Amino acid sequence: MADSISLQLPLGIRLRDGNTFGNFVAGPNDEALAYLQTQLRGGVAVYVWGEGGTGKTHLLQAACHQAADEGLRTAYIPLGSWRELSVALLEGLEAADLVCIDDIAAIAGHQAWEADLFHLYNRLRDAGGTLLVSGSLPPASLPLELPDLRSRLAWGMVFQLRALDDEEKLAGLRQRARARGLELPEKVGRYLLQRCPRDMATLFRLLETLDQASLAAQRRLTIPFVRAVMEAQRRQAGA
Repeated sequence: MADSISLQLPLGIRLRDGNTFGNFVAGPNDEALAYLQTQLRGGVAVYVWGEGGTGKTHLLQAACHQAADEGLRTAYIPLGSWRELSVALLEGLEAADLVCIDDIAAIAGHQAWEADLFHLYNRLRDAGGTLLVSGSLPPASLPLELPDLRSRLAWGMVFQLRALDDEEKLAGLRQRARARGLELPEKVGRYLLQRCPRDMATLFRLLETLDQASLAAQRRLTIPFVRAVMEAQRRQAGA
């Protein structure tokens, strides 16, 4: 088995156990999911982009989980937290089999990061490693000051991730609930979609809260119970 590359990231940043390919709700993104599951091997570069809540972080972390399970060396760099990170993290990552760079637009305009990411791309390509990058815009529209970095991101496979519709979101919520051993009635799921932020990351976090509350109270998920938990959350947030 290959040695793992371990990054000591601040703020407790780590891969979420639940971010796997198996529980990613693909909806209109099944082509991207299939490619990342089966084709993410030596020497390729892949760029996935889409608006917030379309599952970019989930897919990058799922790729890391799968690669690690296969004994490959992986690294995950969440650039949304670049202020707490050091650009020196990129040094030596060409030794990894898979490097995932999340939210590349976050470092736009920061010359050291842009230059070192450009060089990392070239070193990984030469070493036969795989680079998986996410962003909120297509490569040509990224506000990067280094045009060569933009062009490199467009050289490989590029996938646009699209938001799920309400029925797909409901199916995803119920699937995640079942995986947790929790029964989420359809009417309760629709209640959540009507009254909560609609991105899947927020909905999944709420589902975790409801699961914990259900276990603590030994209650099923009903609309009155869910309403009470959500009201308690709002009061706590406003305290």
